[in-house]
Amino acid sequence: MTINGKTKLYGILGNPVCHSLSPLMHNAAFTATEVNAAYLPFPSPDIETAVTGLRALGVQGASVTIPHKEKVMLLLDAIDPVARKIGAVNTVVRTGETLSGFNTDWQGATRALEEKISLRGREVVILGAGGSARAIGFGMQERGADFVLVSRTESRGRALADVLSCPWLSLTETESLSGDILINATSVGMQPDVENSPVPAAILSRFKVVMDIVYAPLKTRLLQEAEDAGCEIINGLDMLLYQGVAQFEMWTGKSAPVDVMRTALLNAINPNN
Repeated sequence: MTINGKTKLYGILGNPVCHSLSPLMHNAAFTATEVNAAYLPFPSPDIETAVTGLRALGVQGASVTIPHKEKVMLLLDAIDPVARKIGAVNTVVRTGETLSGFNTDWQGATRALEEKISLRGREVVILGAGGSARAIGFGMQERGADFVLVSRTESRGRALADVLSCPWLSLTETESLSGDILINATSVGMQPDVENSPVPAAILSRFKVVMDIVYAPLKTRLLQEAEDAGCEIINGLDMLLYQGVAQFEMWTGKSAPVDVMRTALLNAINPNN
């Protein structure tokens, strides 16, 4: 990578962002496609100041992560209709002096799933009621899947189910779950809590595909048990990868080097492999 007076700047806004794998992924993509650009982590405790900085410094695009995905919407000039429905922005694109907000989280999830199974008309179970479950739920709507939301906290789960116009079930009812696809959109099973799974192993054989948004570890207990039950499995790295692929293509107008980006992520997670 050569930095010079024509280098375009991109970055990630969040607090914290020191752990983010996005700089590795995007800088590898810029290098592979010979795009004169650099992507940096921007620790941003105050999102208003951060967006002012984007404008002042001519930053061409940004990822947005926790805790700013909702509040940043109030600070941008335009919001993509799907991002507005989701109620969160994870991608900012600069066009001239205009900053526009998009959501590629749902694209990351749907693309990862569609490599394994078509979504239209499928029966999908989504575990969780947070921001990831919300984005994935809207992705299922966009692709014509039928889905149910399952969560531990009734008030939060029912509120999101109302927004998504889908049924809600309590996590205590997991023994009755079945369908084509099961998606864990919670943090259950993430390091260091690797011995936990959000659902009993006995129900996994009822699903064709099981996806976990957790990517540390790459193969969670849920995915290991799903694989043992004969399911196709999808780890969280694929969602992270494909939301980044969509970002890269929005920012550059070029086809993303998917294999290069995947390798950069895998090397970061498993540096000895």
